[in-house]
Amino acid sequence: MTATNAEARARELRRLIEDANHRYYVLDDPQLSDADYDHLLRELLDLEDRYPELRTPDSPTQRVGAPAAERFAPYEHRVPMLSLANATNADELRAFDERVRKLAGSAQSYVVELKIDGLATSLQYRDGALERGGTRGDGRVGEEVTPNLRTVSSIPLRLRPAGSLGPEIEVRGEVYLKKSDFINLNVARERAGLPVFANPRNAASGGVRQLDPRLTAERKLSFFAYSVMVSGAANSVILSGRDKRPSRRAAEPVEAREIATQWQSLQLLKKLGLPVNPHVARCVSIDKVIAYCEEWEAKREDLDYEIDGVVVKVDDLATQERLGAAGRDPRWAIAYKFKPREARTKLLDIVITVGRTGTLNPNAVLEPVQLGGVTVRNATLHNEEYIASNDIRPGDVVLVTRAGDVIPRVVGPVLSERKGNPRKFVMPDRCPVCGADVDHPEGEAMSRCTNAACPAQVLERVRHFCSRGAMDIEGIGDVMAQQLTELGLVHEIADIYSLDEKKLADVPRTGEKTIANVLRNIEMSKSRGLARVLTGLGIRFVGTQTAQILAGDFGTIDAVAAASADELQQCEGIGPEVAGSVSLFFAQHANRAMIERLRKAGVSMSAPKRTRAASGKLAGKTFVLTGTLPNLTRDEAADLITQAGGKVTGSVSKKTDYVVAGSDPGSKYDKAQTLGITILDEDGLRKLL
Repeated sequence: MTATNAEARARELRRLIEDANHRYYVLDDPQLSDADYDHLLRELLDLEDRYPELRTPDSPTQRVGAPAAERFAPYEHRVPMLSLANATNADELRAFDERVRKLAGSAQSYVVELKIDGLATSLQYRDGALERGGTRGDGRVGEEVTPNLRTVSSIPLRLRPAGSLGPEIEVRGEVYLKKSDFINLNVARERAGLPVFANPRNAASGGVRQLDPRLTAERKLSFFAYSVMVSGAANSVILSGRDKRPSRRAAEPVEAREIATQWQSLQLLKKLGLPVNPHVARCVSIDKVIAYCEEWEAKREDLDYEIDGVVVKVDDLATQERLGAAGRDPRWAIAYKFKPREARTKLLDIVITVGRTGTLNPNAVLEPVQLGGVTVRNATLHNEEYIASNDIRPGDVVLVTRAGDVIPRVVGPVLSERKGNPRKFVMPDRCPVCGADVDHPEGEAMSRCTNAACPAQVLERVRHFCSRGAMDIEGIGDVMAQQLTELGLVHEIADIYSLDEKKLADVPRTGEKTIANVLRNIEMSKSRGLARVLTGLGIRFVGTQTAQILAGDFGTIDAVAAASADELQQCEGIGPEVAGSVSLFFAQHANRAMIERLRKAGVSMSAPKRTRAASGKLAGKTFVLTGTLPNLTRDEAADLITQAGGKVTGSVSKKTDYVVAGSDPGSKYDKAQTLGITILDEDGLRKLL
């Protein structure tokens, strides 16, 4: 075959495969058998192997073609992806309709769409080809996961022609995992000795956020589109969806002007080759909307994917724009949430598990019961106070729901079925994993293990110890920390300093350069000083600022460990709660033994002791930091202040001289205004320095 013939055949194969995908995922009308489809894909793969120049970014063969990422880049949304207000019953839907009628001045028709229980996702197409994709994140900034989204077969890598819509098209929708694929995935993981997923949503969300796209592909995720935004150099218009701030600017393409309703915009998505949920409907009245919601609440188990409600939108796009938004919620849309699934069963026992941050979590052991298509054997009981206030006792018949249709929880006992006087539950005073003392501060809901070397906490402790605000060991992030603990290379934070080339060579996807960088950064961390060590130990209530105060006032970790709670409270900004937590931490033999291992490894645990006659431009001045500064992290700002002789505390009082405030400063800013304390921005701090 000549190069010219190969190019023509590759074009034809891509067209045939794209058409097969469109018929399968969008039209639900497959024309090719799986075997024929696989044959076409293999032929295209062979051609692209022989002629690499024919391989294009939008080729079906490139769905899993990117290397694993170290971390995700930020993905900024041009239009925020915000949440919807909720309705939980028919009366609240009618109240929504009344508000719409009043604001719009007339009755409205609605489009209703099943609320897919998945992960909201944005796709950006340029000149028809998929260019970027990201997660919702906080609604304004998510994570760019383009290589992972390319593995989702129902997301087209190239849009089908649909007129002159402009060079840029953004599509929003939901990535989800079918129930059938979820079952198959868990069966495969169980056979491989891997932990199974709790529900399809978690598996979908975790799949989209895998650093290695090949792992995403194994999840066999699916996609439904619900929103399209067409834009170009001079225009930008949202045509549909849960995107709450529609804007129309300058000239719009002809097709955008012609689309006047939500319903028409969904048809445009189909024309572009995107899958749209087949059960969308138009309703001419709120009574029809209510009937639709009730129908699907009863039929939800018939679907091969999870839904947790119905999204109701005003159909007319001009009315949507006129109604606008109230705060974070659009006035033209609402989410009807289905009632939580509920079942009765027997509470066999209450067992304690220790969370990754040391919390003691009570969990219910139940007689197996079917709840929303899932067999439930365990459920959360939140905390000791929840158990006591609801008088939940082992042996009771209890009501169980799935919160948000995901997490099973015990609502309470069916007292009419209680037999005798079963024993009340009492939280243990020793950690069930390591036997260390349990701390339950007054007013706190949770009890916590005080042992920094507790096996149940090792992953979270390692991640925190290596983080930027603590020992700043670059290279040991979330993934590396998990690998080190799962492989048994690190059982507690002191083990980090016993890592060497041989041990790190056992970590998957870790080459010589990575190993050298990690070992160099571990060595550099030994000289970070006492404040960083105190931060890294993860002592309850001891953050960066408190650690700096302790380091400056005591000078060595031995002095901190030997101080009584009363002596600790002599430090400015250290109250009884913090002092009690620090004192209890150093009272644990396991914690003191771990500190000795850090010392033997060469970790510096001393700092220049602050004196009353501190020198520097800010000597004797007390600062509080709040909000997000534009060019400095709080740690960096605190370091600058302490280097200049100042002190940084965590709370505002009459003794505070300055509050340094960034964006979203919170209650500390308000208190500073009330007390008349000088408030600085970052520029003001720099001038003071």
